[in-house]
Amino acid sequence: MILRVYGQSVQSVEVHFNSRAFHEVGFRRDHRRSFPLDDFEREWERVAEHEIADRGEGRVQDETQQAMLNRMREHLESLLSELSDDEALRIENDETDWPKARDVQRTIIEDGENRLHFTAWVEPPLRVAVWRRRS
Repeated sequence: MILRVYGQSVQSVEVHFNSRAFHEVGFRRDHRRSFPLDDFEREWERVAEHEIADRGEGRVQDETQQAMLNRMREHLESLLSELSDDEALRIENDETDWPKARDVQRTIIEDGENRLHFTAWVEPPLRVAVWRRRS
């Protein structure tokens, strides 16, 4: 389960990483679980934190960014698969430090022709923490 803080509540979300969206690194509420923030922080404890970021290169901007986002999704899914039944991942970034895809475009010469080349990365990294229910 992935959770994110919205105001004074913690709600379950699903991953929505889309290179064409305004916020490429995104999550959508799935309305499966919701906790008051105070209750959540009293009943759960943070046991680990991870940063997820990636970098990619390619000739097509959208494909380069989407491939990078797909690798980030795989990393997130790998963390999810390692959780026990009493654990959850919580997104720790807030609106002031939300991850954003960035890129630089440059022209390279290949076979005597000018070609575009893109380097993309996410900054700042997506911060996720493993939270476990207190016994």
